[in-house]
Amino acid sequence: MAYEQTATGWRFGVARVIRGIGWISTVCGWIAAGMIFASVLITCQMIIVRFVLRQSTIWQTETVIYLMIGATMLGLPYVQKLRGHVNVDLLPLYLRGWPRKVLAFVVLISGIAVLAVMTWYSFENWLEAWQRGWRSSSVWGPPLWIPYAALPLGIGLFILQLFADLLGLLSGLDKPFGLEDD
Repeated sequence: MAYEQTATGWRFGVARVIRGIGWISTVCGWIAAGMIFASVLITCQMIIVRFVLRQSTIWQTETVIYLMIGATMLGLPYVQKLRGHVNVDLLPLYLRGWPRKVLAFVVLISGIAVLAVMTWYSFENWLEAWQRGWRSSSVWGPPLWIPYAALPLGIGLFILQLFADLLGLLSGLDKPFGLEDD
C-alpha cells in the first residue's frame, strides 16, 4: 500500500493506523510462511518414516493439512496488503477519477460485508467445536477447535486489512485499486 509519509493532521493518525494494520498483516504473512515451511519439513519426515524406516505415520498427514489451511487463512491479510489476490481489473482500468474511487469503495464495503458473514459463521463453527469437544476421527484425534480457529481468525484479519485499505482510500493516502490516474 502506498501512502504519503508526510501526512499531516488527521491523515497522520490514519497513516499510523494503516501502518499498524499493515504490520499485523506482515506478521501474519511471516507466520503463514513458517507454517508452510513446517509442512514441508513434516512431509519430508513422513516420507522418511514411511518409505525408509517402513513404519506407519499417525499425525503427519493431518498436521500438514491443518498447517496448510492455517497458512492459507493467515496469509490472506498479507496478500491483500501486497494487492496479490487474483482480480479482474478491466473496469477499474477504463474508469478514471471519482467513478474509479466509487467502484473501489463499493468493492471494499461489499468485500467487508461478505467476509463479515463468513467470519460470523466460521466463528460459530469454531465455538461449537470448542464447546462440544469435537475431535478428529483419525487415530491421532486432535481437537478440531484448533484448525477451525484458522477460519474466523484469518478472515477477521483479512477484514482488518480491507478496513485499512478503505481508510487509505477515504483519506486520499491510497489510490483506488492502486492505479494512478493518467
